[in-house]
Amino acid sequence: MFIVIGLAFLALYLLIVFYIGWSGWTWIKPAVSQRFRLFYIIALAFLASSLVLSRVVEGSTILSVIGSYWLAIFGLLVMLLPLVHLTVWLTKLTKLPRHSVHKWSGVATLILLTVLLGYGSFNAFSPTVRSYDIKIDKKGPESGELHIVMASDMHFAYLSGKGHAERMVEEINALKPDIVFFPGDIVDDDIVPYKEKGIGDILAKIEAPLGVFASLGNHDRFKGETGELIGLIEESGIQVLYDEAIEVGGWLTLVGRKDYSDRDRADLSALVKGIDSSKPVMMLEHQPVELDVAQEQGIDLMVSGHTHRGQIAPGNLLTARLFENDWGHLQKSQLHSIVSSGYGFWGPPIRIGSRSEIVSIHVRFANSQS
Repeated sequence: MFIVIGLAFLALYLLIVFYIGWSGWTWIKPAVSQRFRLFYIIALAFLASSLVLSRVVEGSTILSVIGSYWLAIFGLLVMLLPLVHLTVWLTKLTKLPRHSVHKWSGVATLILLTVLLGYGSFNAFSPTVRSYDIKIDKKGPESGELHIVMASDMHFAYLSGKGHAERMVEEINALKPDIVFFPGDIVDDDIVPYKEKGIGDILAKIEAPLGVFASLGNHDRFKGETGELIGLIEESGIQVLYDEAIEVGGWLTLVGRKDYSDRDRADLSALVKGIDSSKPVMMLEHQPVELDVAQEQGIDLMVSGHTHRGQIAPGNLLTARLFENDWGHLQKSQLHSIVSSGYGFWGPPIRIGSRSEIVSIHVRFANSQS
């Protein structure tokens, strides 16, 4: 069954690539020689396979960059070209010259594609700070308040690299957090660029009195053992919670879960068994799933990522259907679910309809004076 589904998706992908290639060729054909056709076909075939090649040839920066931008161009053209062709077809009802319509439709498509890539790159590489204020009806620290800074889905690799990491650390430290949460997808299926770019040394500069804590996501993996990745992250002073619960500061319980896709993931009931439920309980859960379970098990705050808020519209419509809370803040009884659109990106380094973000959460407890 999986093979059949895989072949069906491959056939659909190749069909769309052909459609994109045919559209481009019909536009440039009048301006180039027929000998250019072979080069055009080879170039298109290379681009269409570049993302797969980047996963096969590990450590190839060039293939990773080309593959990521191809995915962006592919996705945008899938949305743009049908609209362009429909517009061109409608002009047949007018007296506009066919040659001019054909020429300028191609120019307009190229301009629009460039604008969208530029706008999407700005959203991806120019993070904003999203702030939330919540109240937990339990006794907290002496001040009665806690400032959490959370960033998810950094996907540190070749494009979300050193510069993006440095911006994140600078922004986090400028917010002066008490504690920092990273709920998953710290790397992007490969630890080579994480090591090569010295991301660990950069993350080690984060300043938070109560510490920096992380859980792992579905992309926090590579061909080695998970323990190696955890060890690498913890070299930066980040404590990875891998299906475990710990106490922080004598008043706060933190729970960090394995990713929802992990078959060995423990039941939440087993992780919270025996904890003092009169104290605040916060959980790092990469995917915003099982909110009802978290509520029933007494979780007060659950921070998540994974959805990217669709990353490229109209993907947000899909994530909104898949998750009860795909972005932002949702309260269910005592449970506060906060989902970030993510600091980095998966695949194409663009965001349209979403933006790279760092989340600032101001928590007031029952003993707060404000």
